[in-house]
Amino acid sequence: MATKKKSYVVWEGRICGIFDNWEDCKAQVFGFEGAKYKAFESRIEAETAFKEGYSNYYKRVSPFGNNKKFDFLAPGESQPILNSLTVDAACNMTTGLMEYRGVHAGTGKLWFHQGPYKGASNNIGEFLALVHGLALLKQQGSSLPIYSDSITAIAWVRHKKHKSIVLPTEENSIIFDLLGRAEFWLQNNSFDTPILKWNTKNWGEIPADFGRK
Repeated sequence: MATKKKSYVVWEGRICGIFDNWEDCKAQVFGFEGAKYKAFESRIEAETAFKEGYSNYYKRVSPFGNNKKFDFLAPGESQPILNSLTVDAACNMTTGLMEYRGVHAGTGKLWFHQGPYKGASNNIGEFLALVHGLALLKQQGSSLPIYSDSITAIAWVRHKKHKSIVLPTEENSIIFDLLGRAEFWLQNNSFDTPILKWNTKNWGEIPADFGRK
């Protein structure tokens, strides 16, 4: 059976436009600072997204809000707040498969689980999990704090941008789509959610941990 042909939109790159194969798209975006691009399953989808422009496209597809302010709060408590959301990720360094999830600290209830995705890293997963949790809490109008055990992910959220060394490929295009959505959400939303660092040394593994260490 023939493989379905994808189309690639380059909103910002050496040459902007729609490309019919990954190699042509890659030539426009690899090494180009601030490149913005995405793979689509059909030419029609690609043409619509290109005409909309990067910002308008992500406003349409993002399930999150669209405000402007950013806030960041650091931890200070000696015991974890049980009425809170905890997030974590797991990445198999052999296969490159990554997944992430959010779990309520007090009840252990699973709030969300995404993946596995190919060609990612643990840091990417931690970042996506944190932004997913922030967006979900805002969407629900919840005042719960959110815990992460990743200093790196918290720093990326603070700067509203990931700094992963993972390179984009056709295989992990969905990962870079998710990263683009996460950054877009952070840059266009305010929130009051306290972001707290989970104290693994004193409290044990974070409740959202996958238990694969």
